Parts: sequence; structure tokens; C-alpha cells
Amino acid sequence: MDIRKASLDDLQLVTEQTLLLYKDTNFDDLLVENKNLIEDENQIFFLGFELDKCIGFAHCSLRHDYVEGTGGGKVAYLEGIYVTPEPRKQGVASAFLVECEKWGLSKGCREIASDCEHDNQTSYDFHLSVGFREVNRLICFTKKITV
Repeated sequence: MDIRKASLDDLQLVTEQTLLLYKDTNFDDLLVENKNLIEDENQIFFLGFELDKCIGFAHCSLRHDYVEGTGGGKVAYLEGIYVTPEPRKQGVASAFLVECEKWGLSKGCREIASDCEHDNQTSYDFHLSVGFREVNRLICFTKKITV
């Protein structure tokens, strides 16, 4: 498997891959968002390939604000990670994480953090299997207000 940093030349491919994870998102909106993220030096996308076929991605950011469970300061944050079904359970996601950790270290980070939806057991299990520890549970609320 080959993992490489995505560039603007990969925008279409990055968007196709991220759409597999964020299924309820509009492609054109995601395309614009991904363009901005790729151009941001505090963001990085990695793409994975087997036999010239893209098999997934990882998106990592640099956060300066407080991140739950960390010591503060700059923290690398795994924003999203996805591996297509065929190569799952073969270390692809772990390899993506290694690249994100190396990038974080190059940016001066000493911690990497992440999150997952409460009902995403696959993601939860992955995080624990690669050394993350659960530090908090959060329930968010919203309410429409009217005049």
C-alpha cells in the first residue's frame, strides 16, 4: 500500500473519498470545503492506494484550542478516517494514523486526539485498538428558537 499527502490535484478524489464517510453531505459543498482544507497548512489529507486504486483517506488538523482530555497547546486531531470495505482489517487505518502522528510531530504536537459518534462501534473499537483512550462522553443539545 502507498500513502501520500493529498494536493489540490487530488481535490476530486479527496471529495469522492470523504463523501463515503460523510454520506449526508452535498458533493459540491464538500468540494469547496475540501479545497479550503487542502490549502490550509494546519490541515492535511492522506490518501491510500493499492494497485493505483484509492482505498481510503485520513484527515488530520492542528488544533490550538482546548481539546478534551489533552494537556493543552497544539494537538493533532484526527478529523476523519475511512477505509473502503475490501482492505479493512489489514492495517490500512493504522498506517494512516501513523502518518497523521508523524505530521503532528512535525507541527510540534505531542498528542493526537479524535472522536467518534456514540453509536459507531467500529470507530470506537478502532480507536481503542490503536492506543487511544476514552476521556469523555458528551451529549449535545439543540433547540429551535422563534420570535
